[in-house]
Order: sequence, then structure tokens, then C-alpha cells
Amino acid sequence: MVTAGDFKNGTTFELDGEVMQVIEFQHVKPGKGAAFVRTKLRNVITGSVIEKTFSPTDKFETAYIERKEMQYLYSDGDLYYFMDTETYEQLPIGTDKLSENFKFVKENMMCRVNSYKGNVFLVEPPMFVELEVTETEPGVRGDTATGATKNATLETGVTIKVPLFIDVGDVLRIDTRTGEYIERA
Repeated sequence: MVTAGDFKNGTTFELDGEVMQVIEFQHVKPGKGAAFVRTKLRNVITGSVIEKTFSPTDKFETAYIERKEMQYLYSDGDLYYFMDTETYEQLPIGTDKLSENFKFVKENMMCRVNSYKGNVFLVEPPMFVELEVTETEPGVRGDTATGATKNATLETGVTIKVPLFIDVGDVLRIDTRTGEYIERA
């Protein structure tokens, strides 16, 4: 059990059957009246954010979220298969549980699988991935305006903006959170 007076950033708890995580909290002690805790909460499963106030004595059930590193094996239709590298068990996960930036993941990459009470609710790719460029237009000599970019298709099929000097066959380091080119690997 956790009380509202013990909230810290990152604390997870159950509220009305939903799993919530504290993003921000503020203990308020007005000159008149009782103290209260003002919070900004994120629903861990849906991602929605709400603001709510609590009495410091309100009690909630602590929610334990399991985060496990698993290897992405392959996809078959709408199911994506992941393997626990310790037990070698395979886990099929539906497309709706994959994060928006899963398009940067290729087979055999390690991903973080988040679950609550055995139910998977999110699969996060690694923060940075290295992918090969499969298609891009050649950079034109003299076309070097500051910050000029062109499109490049990576081996997973996703297209991103890259500097003009990038060619087919180059391996690039990509930030999966923003989908941006970082550097050549």
C-alpha cells in the first residue's frame, strides 16, 4: 500500500482499476483548511494524462510493473513473437501492444516488454538502433546548403531524413524516440 503523502515521481499504483504513474506531485498546505496532494498522473496502459488531488492519507494498492528484456524473433500476420533469453519461452504479442517507434526494430533485436499482472501492455524498442540504408538518391556535389537533407529508406522499410553524404549501404545510428539520424555507425 502507498499513501498519497508518500507519492514520488515514478510511483505506480492502482486507481479505480487503472494503473497510474505519478509524473508530478506537489504537497500543498494552505493557510486555511486541510493539506492536500496535487498530482499529474499518467495511465500506464493507455498513456492518457490526468490531474487529480488527494488527501495525504488516501491509500492505494501499489502496482508492480514487470519490465523484461526479450528478443524479437519474427512476425506472423498481426502477431509478433518475442523470446525470453533465459527460459527460451516464446511470447506472441499483438500489433496493438507495440509502441509507435517499433518500426525501427529488426529481427533478433532486444526489446523491453512491459506487463502488469501477466498482461503485456507495451513493447519498447532499444533507445538507439543501427540500420543499413537500402535506398537513397545520390548527393549532388555542390548542393551543400547548411542542414540540407534527403530521404533514405532503411532495411526495416521506414524512411527518414539524412544528410546528403549518406549513401546506400551505410549503417546509421538512429534514435528510436524521435526517429532521427544520429551518426554513421
